[in-house]
Amino acid sequence: MFKTIGRIINWCGEFKGKLYIGFIFSFLSNIFAAMPVMVAAYTVGMLMEAEKGSGTFDRKWIGYSILIILGLVFFRFLFDYLRAKFQEAIGYELIARDRLAVGDALKRVSLGYFQQMNTGNILSSITTGLGTLETMGIRMINSFIGGYLNFLVVFLCLCVFSPVTALIALAAAAVSFVFLLVISWYSTKNAPVEAKANRDMTGSILEYARGLSVVKSFGQSGASMQALSDAVGDSRRIHLKIEWGFIPSNSLHLLALKCGSVGLALASFFMTLNGQMDFSMMLIFVFFSFEIFASVEPISDSAHVLSIIEDAMDQLDALKKENYIDSDGKDIPLNHYDIAFEHVNFGYDSRTILKDVSFQIPEKTSTAIVGPSGSGKTTICSLIARFYDANGGNIRIGGHNIKELTCDSLLSNISMVFQNVYLFHDTIRANICFGKPDATEAEMIEAAKKACCHDFIMELPDGYDTVIGEGGDTLSGGQKQRISIARAMLKDAPIIILDEATASIDPENEHLIQNAVTELTRGKTIITIAHRLATIEQADQILVVDDGRIAESGTHEELIRQDGKYKQFVEIRKKAEGWKIS
Repeated sequence: MFKTIGRIINWCGEFKGKLYIGFIFSFLSNIFAAMPVMVAAYTVGMLMEAEKGSGTFDRKWIGYSILIILGLVFFRFLFDYLRAKFQEAIGYELIARDRLAVGDALKRVSLGYFQQMNTGNILSSITTGLGTLETMGIRMINSFIGGYLNFLVVFLCLCVFSPVTALIALAAAAVSFVFLLVISWYSTKNAPVEAKANRDMTGSILEYARGLSVVKSFGQSGASMQALSDAVGDSRRIHLKIEWGFIPSNSLHLLALKCGSVGLALASFFMTLNGQMDFSMMLIFVFFSFEIFASVEPISDSAHVLSIIEDAMDQLDALKKENYIDSDGKDIPLNHYDIAFEHVNFGYDSRTILKDVSFQIPEKTSTAIVGPSGSGKTTICSLIARFYDANGGNIRIGGHNIKELTCDSLLSNISMVFQNVYLFHDTIRANICFGKPDATEAEMIEAAKKACCHDFIMELPDGYDTVIGEGGDTLSGGQKQRISIARAMLKDAPIIILDEATASIDPENEHLIQNAVTELTRGKTIITIAHRLATIEQADQILVVDDGRIAESGTHEELIRQDGKYKQFVEIRKKAEGWKIS
C-alpha cells in the first residue's frame, strides 16, 4: 500500500508540485467541512446553557453563526475546487503521455513480442489498466494521505482540549488501520489474478469478434461461445471472490471507527458529569465525534484500489521497459542502398526458418525471391526491415549493419507493399499519405493515378475523404492493394520490398498495375517475392529459397539452363498460367 503510494507520487514526475499543493487544499477543505459542525454545536450549547439559566445568550449570535457557517461552507468548496484544479488533470496528462510512450515502445519491439503476448493482454493493459490509474490513481492517494493528514490535525487538537478523547480516537484509528492492512494484503494477492482475468476476457471478446465470419459460415456458434463464456465466468468468479474478501475487513474497519466515535461521545459525556468539561464543549465533542473519522472511512476503498493500481503500474512498466529492438541504434543517413546477408540464421522460438543464408543485392537492381510456401521468403524481407533480429550473422544496408540504425532511420529508406494489405480506419487520403504526411494534394493524386486507384476513389461518396472500415474491409482486395501501392509510391523510398504486390489485382487492371509497379521501382533497389513468371523473368537476380537456404541464385537465363529447383518451378508455373477452361 505504502509502496504503491510512493510509486504513484514518483510517477507524477514534473507534476509533483501540483500534487502536493492539492494535498494542502484537500486538508483545508476537510478542516472547513468540520468547522460548521463545531460552530453549530457551540451555538446549541450556548442556547441550552441560557435555558438552564447558567448564562446569557445574545440572539445576534444566531445570525452571526449562520453567516460564519455559510462562510465556512464557501471556503470548503473553494478549497475543494482548488484541489480538483491542481490534481484532477494530473492523471489524464500522465496517462496520455504514457499511452503514447507505450505506442512508441510497441513500434520498436520485435514482432516476436506480439507472438508471445496476446493482443487482448496488450489492449487490456493500455485501456483498462491505465484507465484505472488515470481516473483513480491521484484520487486514491489524495484520499489516503489527505484522510490521515486531516485526522492527525484533529488528533492534535483533541490532545490540547482532552487527552482522553485523543487516546480513544487514536485507538480506533489504529484498530481500523489493522483491517486496512488486511484489505491491502488480500487485494494485493488477488489483483494480478483479477487483471489476468480481465485481459483474458478482452482477448476472448476480440477473438470472437474477429472470427464471427468463420463462426457463421460453419455454424459453430456454440463452440465459439465457449471460450468467451469461460473467460467471462473466470472474471465473474475472481471479482466475487475479491468482493466477498473485502466486505468483512471493510465492515470491521468501519465498525472500529464507529466504536471510536461512540467512545469519544461517551467519554465527553462522563467528563461533563464529573465537571471536567463544559456542557458547550461536550456538545462540540459529541457533534464532532461523528465527523472526526469522516476522512478516514473512505480509505478502505483506497487500500483496495491501490492494489489494482499496483498491478496496472507493473503492466505499464513491463510495456515501457520491453527490450527495444533498436535500443543501441542511431539515426545514420545512408549514402547507398546495396543489401547483404552474411551467414544469417533465424527461427521463431524453437522452429528454425533460415539457415546460413548469404547473398548480395547491388544498389538499384531488382531481385526476385522464389520458392515453395514456408521456405523463408517473407522472413528474409521481414529481417531486412528489421521486424525481427537475426539469431546469427549480419544484415547490411549501404555498408552499415542494420543493428546500428534506429527502426525509424532504417525504415525511412524502405517502402513495403504486402500481399495481405492493412488499411487504417481513416480516410483514403490519410491512408495514402501515411508514409508522407506532408504530401501535397497534387502529389497524392499523382500517386493514386499511377497506382490506378484514382478513378474508383472519385466514385466513392466523399472521394479521398471517404472513411474506410477497419483494415479496409469496405474495399475489395484489389482496391486495397492499389491504395497500398499508391502509399508506397508517395513515400518514394530508395528500397522497395514487394510481397506478391499484384496478388489481389483483377486481370483487367493487372497490366496497368504492373506498369505502376515498374514506375514505382525505377532506379530503386528492389526485392520482390513473386510467383508470376512475367515478374520473375525481368529481375536482375533471382534467389531460389528452399528449406531455409539459398538453393540457387542467378538470372533467369542462367537458372533455366540448370536442372534445378528453379527450372522445376518455371515448368510448374507455365502449366498453371497456361491453364484455361475448355
